[in-house]
Amino acid sequence: MSNHYDLVIVGGGLVGGSLACALRDTGLRIAIIEKVPASAAIQPSYDERVIALSHGSRRIFTGMGLWSAIAPEAEPIRRIHISDRGHAGFAHLSAEEEGVDSLGEVVPARAMGAAIEQALAEHPRIDWLRPGRIVALNLNAEQARLEVMLPDGHRSLSASLVVAADGGDSSLRERLGIPLRDRDYGQQAIISTVLAEQAPARTRGTAFERFTRSGPLAMLPMTQGRYSVVWTAWEREAPGILALDDQAFVARLQQRFGQRLGRLTQPARRFAYPLRLRLARQITRERFALIGNAAHTLHPVAGQGFNLGLRDVAELTDLLVEAQSTAADPGGVALLKAYQRRRRADHLATAGLTDGLVRLFGLPCPHAQLGRNLGLVGLDLLPPLRHRLARRFMGLEGRLPRLARGLPPVSSAFLRWADSSSEETP
Repeated sequence: MSNHYDLVIVGGGLVGGSLACALRDTGLRIAIIEKVPASAAIQPSYDERVIALSHGSRRIFTGMGLWSAIAPEAEPIRRIHISDRGHAGFAHLSAEEEGVDSLGEVVPARAMGAAIEQALAEHPRIDWLRPGRIVALNLNAEQARLEVMLPDGHRSLSASLVVAADGGDSSLRERLGIPLRDRDYGQQAIISTVLAEQAPARTRGTAFERFTRSGPLAMLPMTQGRYSVVWTAWEREAPGILALDDQAFVARLQQRFGQRLGRLTQPARRFAYPLRLRLARQITRERFALIGNAAHTLHPVAGQGFNLGLRDVAELTDLLVEAQSTAADPGGVALLKAYQRRRRADHLATAGLTDGLVRLFGLPCPHAQLGRNLGLVGLDLLPPLRHRLARRFMGLEGRLPRLARGLPPVSSAFLRWADSSSEETP
């Protein structure tokens, strides 16, 4: 096993695994360093949570060749209903109005993880190093050097590029001292699922985003009539909500959400995680790049976090394929500058949108409430404004890399070239 790689991905969760999948047929030699052992019952990011994939993210998985494996467990979002609890204003977004079959899909993380693991299983140019932990990292103009602790001892690696996909508490980001914009919202997201027993037919495929005084409450459609609950609560309230028995929890949720889905029953196990905004002020260093939550951790309002990470994957894939096809340095200054330039605006705009929504709908004063409701009414009455917002939520704004257009990361001509190059390599 060679100790030099074109690319080392630190973190084999949904974002890191997606990057490896996107690049698996490019001819690049890739190592994935993952702290969770292969024998673990489940990778933490491949759990039973559900994720609202945007239309653009579905295209990205299609371009990777993974969507057919994920689709059986996906429930399409055909409409989004946005409201402010206790007030008359509301707005809606519609797939039909946007000329697409769905605005997005609600998918269990487990289904995406299984598709990723299957695509990467025993791939000849991808090495899994797990459980592995980086104990030393040195970056210079020529290469990156890593010391990795594995069950059988230390291993020294070198790489043209190291990509950190190790989550919101990224140890590599911290090791390199990359500064953050960091805001604690003082809230927790309480996650569960419920069955909508008496949901009206007209609500089929509708995702609800209802703003309340403690934060947004999202109800996302799932298969078999279930809905994923993402309930934002103040930190002081969260332990009490988690401690409720099933009957009391559903009653509290029903009171907070209302009757639009009829009677709610059969809540699943609840868990919570703290909410904060973390935005890396730099996403590259010499021979190094951040993707996914390591670069940006967002409030779950509007469900943008994972979708933003997949757009990182799509853009970085384009740049690495271009470097491979032109024999350019896959970790060179030109590639990293281009990645920083192409992704920074999207990071800032998406973080600004989610943070702005949390702040705006968190203002309790009557003037703010009136302004919010007038804004929702205006959004519902102005198709051009709705269209622009829908395009942003679907991840279809601006220049789109190949994967975000639903295309494979490499052309058939490139694949023929890569195959011939591989055969010529001794």
